[in-house]
Amino acid sequence: MIGARLDHWLYRGGAASRTAGAGDAMRVLPTPQGPVRALDSGGHGPVLLFAPDGPCVIEHYAALVATLRTDFRVVVFDLPGFGMSAPTAGYAHRLEQGADVILGVLDALGIARATLCFSCVNGFYAMAAAAKAPARVERLILAQTPGVAAMQAWTARMIPRPLRVPGLGQAINFFSRRKLARIWYRTALPKGADTRPFDAPAQATLDHGGCFCLAGVVQGMAPTPVDHPLLQPRDVPVTLLWGGADFSHKYTEPDSLLPHLPQARILRFDAIGHFPDLEQPDTYAAVVREALRGTTS
Repeated sequence: MIGARLDHWLYRGGAASRTAGAGDAMRVLPTPQGPVRALDSGGHGPVLLFAPDGPCVIEHYAALVATLRTDFRVVVFDLPGFGMSAPTAGYAHRLEQGADVILGVLDALGIARATLCFSCVNGFYAMAAAAKAPARVERLILAQTPGVAAMQAWTARMIPRPLRVPGLGQAINFFSRRKLARIWYRTALPKGADTRPFDAPAQATLDHGGCFCLAGVVQGMAPTPVDHPLLQPRDVPVTLLWGGADFSHKYTEPDSLLPHLPQARILRFDAIGHFPDLEQPDTYAAVVREALRGTTS
């Protein structure tokens, strides 16, 4: 837990109550793992719940929320250790903890049932939430979430070894967080893409005391066994979007998710990188509407 305690101390100024870019729809929600910052579009349509894949933050979702809110109630929240949701001293990014945060957000907003729209490693937290509380999850819409074994291979390939060492990794991550965010966008977006629209909101959030606990989430998920029972929610419909222009996942096979979720429908987009929901919000919104056809009001 040395890493979790160090991240808590380093990012203690980035409390969720400091809602950078806050508006009427932004709020702080209590969860079993500490307070998180969230944006709630309101409305009475089916609920879509998003958690940005760091270093992305809530502010990155403005265009997508505007596109979807005509038919859905859209909630976007920063997971602990990312954006303006500072981690508690006991939050170690474990699978069960991430699931508790998701269900805690639903509880805090009085939402009985939602579709979980999560990306990359956050997709595992969504899977765990669906396994723990299947009656509360309408559907999983994942992006760039492979199987656990494939993700562990990705970590060994893409994450420098010092970042994987508890304590040391947190310190390096904190003092290099701005540089790491810039490097990540250059790696994850399609070759030649303009990274500035992605980097600017991330850097602005970091300037306001925001969090980017990359080392923490890598270390927290590292011991997750491939046969973990919370990664087998077989009764929930699943759609996986996969961006083929994501260099970071050049050697990752999206079909690696199928041992966990054999019911998953996989949609491949060769021209999209690591962030299908943010790079092409209209395309992503069309996928959501098609997947949830018949549930919109």
